[in-house]
Amino acid sequence: MADGKSTRSGESLLFLKDEQLRKGIEAMFFAYRGFTADPDRILDKHGYGRAHHRAVHFINRAQGTTVNALLGVLGVTKQSLNRVLRTLIADELVESRVGQRDKRERHLFLTPKGKALEAELSEAQRARMRVAFSTAGPEAVAGFRDVLEAMMDADQRTYFDTLKEKTL
Repeated sequence: MADGKSTRSGESLLFLKDEQLRKGIEAMFFAYRGFTADPDRILDKHGYGRAHHRAVHFINRAQGTTVNALLGVLGVTKQSLNRVLRTLIADELVESRVGQRDKRERHLFLTPKGKALEAELSEAQRARMRVAFSTAGPEAVAGFRDVLEAMMDADQRTYFDTLKEKTL
């Protein structure tokens, strides 16, 4: 596909038809359903939902992040995040500490119990990604990442790039 004109099935990439786009949209829906199925089962055992998973994931990626920074990454309301954080703190998965420089800030950290849950959730998703990436091959993986990054809004891309830099 070096010429950028065809896919494995020979469909043109330069002139995508609505039917091709619809198939892509449906593939995203079903892939997302599969991607979230394993973590959903784990979360359900604990009485948590996807909002809890996202909070735990991003707190783990940036231990000590502030509530305001997490709000920006997740793109949710303060009320919604506070509801999730109250549960995670009460269940001793997350610890909230007062900022040393600014006492109004709250810094969030996963507890050992929170880290264990995050590891279980992430491993379920990594296992699925590992199989998919191995099956598709390196060129497809690179193309997949390019597509995902191209679909991100500019503000989401900024957060993503910041997280990506932390893993290099």
